[in-house]
Amino acid sequence: MYKIFLTLILASLLNAEIVDGVAVVVKEKAITLFDVKKEMTISNVDAKKASDILIRRALEEIEIQDKKISVSSEEVYEDIKVTAGRNNLSVSEFYEAIRNANGISSTELKEKIEQKLLSQKLYSAISYSAMNPPSDAEVQEYYDLHQEDFTHPSSFAVTIYTAKDQIKLQEKIDNIMFYSPEIAMMEQELPYERISPELASLLEKTRLNTFTPIVPDGKGAFMSFYLKSVVSAKNDGIESVKNQITNKIMEEQREQVLGDYFVRLRQNTDINIIRLP
Repeated sequence: MYKIFLTLILASLLNAEIVDGVAVVVKEKAITLFDVKKEMTISNVDAKKASDILIRRALEEIEIQDKKISVSSEEVYEDIKVTAGRNNLSVSEFYEAIRNANGISSTELKEKIEQKLLSQKLYSAISYSAMNPPSDAEVQEYYDLHQEDFTHPSSFAVTIYTAKDQIKLQEKIDNIMFYSPEIAMMEQELPYERISPELASLLEKTRLNTFTPIVPDGKGAFMSFYLKSVVSAKNDGIESVKNQITNKIMEEQREQVLGDYFVRLRQNTDINIIRLP
């Protein structure tokens, strides 16, 4: 009798701990307090916003399952291969660059790419029939209102440091006075139009008189760019960015369609918010 009573108490305590750990339930899919706190830290938002992000993510996962959307390993690899190619890297060099820059393993990267592709397929399935390409007048209006968004540096003046030994190259970054005959140095001005979008973005995010993170050079060595100056901003006119503007307008349309879709979906889905941190 006492053993049964104690067993029931223990079971109830364990169940209480499990329930206490759950913040939100979305159609039987649990979001824990830990998940919410983690998202608060990652996105730098409050508990309400973090829970909204996680609820949206859970709804997307449910929709992907319901619509039987899938991504093959070949699709994941092809996406990685294309991205690596844009940076003049082999796939293995790209894995290494991602690991060095973000601490993400190749397995984790593949998982992230898979999730990205699943989301892209879902978004396309939802928004395809509701979107229309913008007219020339709409493109012109968007350009007139956002010209500053299409102004970019003309070029970057850099010193490129290259070495086979990544550790020695890091020593150079940590101490500009460090010298090693194994580190090659080359002064160069990089025109914006002639470098990859990824490198342009990397340099635009780098403060003057500082180094970029170390990246593979595509030849079995490593390199880092020391940014000396940025040559004056340049605007090439609407024709040079017409496709970019069209994509931006379509992206905004898609976000509106998706936003409306998931608002309706949330209203029609069984969501139980138990408690937030």
